[in-house]
Amino acid sequence: MSQRIHPSILSADFVNLEQEVARIGSADAVHVDVMDNHFVPNLTFGPQMVERLQAVSGIPLDVHLMIADVDRWGPGYAELGVECVTFHAEAADDVVATARALRERGALAGLAVKPGTPIEPYLELLPEFDQVLVMTVEPGFGGQSFMAETMPKLRALRAALRSDDRAIRLQVDGGITADTIGIAAEAGADTFVAGSSVYGADDVEAAIAGLRAAAAAHAH
Repeated sequence: MSQRIHPSILSADFVNLEQEVARIGSADAVHVDVMDNHFVPNLTFGPQMVERLQAVSGIPLDVHLMIADVDRWGPGYAELGVECVTFHAEAADDVVATARALRERGALAGLAVKPGTPIEPYLELLPEFDQVLVMTVEPGFGGQSFMAETMPKLRALRAALRSDDRAIRLQVDGGITADTIGIAAEAGADTFVAGSSVYGADDVEAAIAGLRAAAAAHAH
């Protein structure tokens, strides 16, 4: 299983985003946190910014929607040509219908859950998704500490996927560093969002390589 590293531009220099995306050319995707100041108490990007990033990025965009009324607004992000659109279960009225709408528009469909949201109600729906994101911090702000108590959800997801041999990415987001990525990898994650541990490093590409190696050493 390959270990995917998705640096989060939430930790990048917003004034120079094209250059910041170019710095992470060895990453597997750019993680773009879209926040609306309703679902989470923070405001970042909207569709116009995502569209411009899609136009200039040399690697795929992994868009994480932390917005309300995602059933209505989510499909528009898929229409921008991004690789994956992940939305929160807590913000959707119908997770299956929203996932199908994303896929119909050409994007991979991802489902995210907050640290306190049980994963069990969604295990039987896994074929509807291409990625499941287990938040390892409370969504809304970067730089938080990794919540190891979320690992049982990852293990439950990995066990469910193994039983049906489905190729669905298991992603973690929040507090991922060289010290914590192995914990998540051992629990079953294969896709890792890293913000400050990449963009805060002196050598961004070396940081990406180090995270990938640390994850591979503990791969499930």
